Amino acid sequence: MTKIKVGVIGGAGYTAGELLRILVNHPNVEIVFVNSTSNAGNPITDVHSGLVGDTDLIFTSELPLDDVDALFLCSAHGDSKKFMDENPDASKLKIIDLSTDYREKRDDHDFIYGLPEINRSEIVAAQHIANPGCFATCIQLALLPLASAGLLNDEVHVNAITGSTGAGVKPSSTSHFSWRNNNISIYKAFDHQHLQEIGQSLRQLQSDFDKDVNFIPVRGNFARGIYATSYINCKLSLAEAKELYTSYYKDARFTFLVDKNPDMKQVVNTNKAIIYLEKHGDKLLIVSMIDNLLKGASGQAVQNMNLMFGLDEKAGLNLKSIGF
Repeated sequence: MTKIKVGVIGGAGYTAGELLRILVNHPNVEIVFVNSTSNAGNPITDVHSGLVGDTDLIFTSELPLDDVDALFLCSAHGDSKKFMDENPDASKLKIIDLSTDYREKRDDHDFIYGLPEINRSEIVAAQHIANPGCFATCIQLALLPLASAGLLNDEVHVNAITGSTGAGVKPSSTSHFSWRNNNISIYKAFDHQHLQEIGQSLRQLQSDFDKDVNFIPVRGNFARGIYATSYINCKLSLAEAKELYTSYYKDARFTFLVDKNPDMKQVVNTNKAIIYLEKHGDKLLIVSMIDNLLKGASGQAVQNMNLMFGLDEKAGLNLKSIGF
């Protein structure tokens, strides 16, 4: 089979590093170029040292778009739209954008929201994909089955803790080791930017959903992973809830309902999402967890690419959890 030729824009960040780690070992992909103006001329392994021995690629400031079939946009939020405006010929390529720029469904673009657990058929036929946010992915996977059954009839309460890589590669006062270690804090309570896309997807399945998603994001003192706990008043018994979730995710390749209370290391370094349910009186508790850099970003981007090109959905994504 002819390999898919891909390019990466914005190749120096965490998501790009994880994307390259997957793509260099993907059986159906050839990486043609990795663009980074700040690192042009330097070996990729100078930035992504974990790829030593895996690739001899050099960062470039060039954009040889005619040489690729697919393009991953890993630049900062706002830069993807700027890139598309400045490079209209790029629109002929299959594009997966990992920024926020096209996640909102609007009439001025053709990007499909790339969460396979809700938009698989649309992704298969899509030219351009808006890859979901990390918190948004984790929280939506906890709630989509309820929305599909029209059961989101009350406020939803969510607390989710994320690793420091979620803040990006550029250091800030709250991502330095000396501050983050042995420390946690809340940020953007009730007002996180991912709430828009969460609400959009829930209303896609349950058009009359008009309740609040009360989301408390927490900075964790670890590097990667998201662990979310959501609860809502729900009349389903635990057995009925498990049946609903099992049915909804029966064809999902990476999302799994488990019966034993899980821990986050089961998903770190994988493209998996794990969901666990408990019933407490009238409240349904949903635990969901993902690796923020993989199912929450680069792994899901490759999953979308596989669907767009008719490949096995799991190609290049048989990754092992860290375990210990």
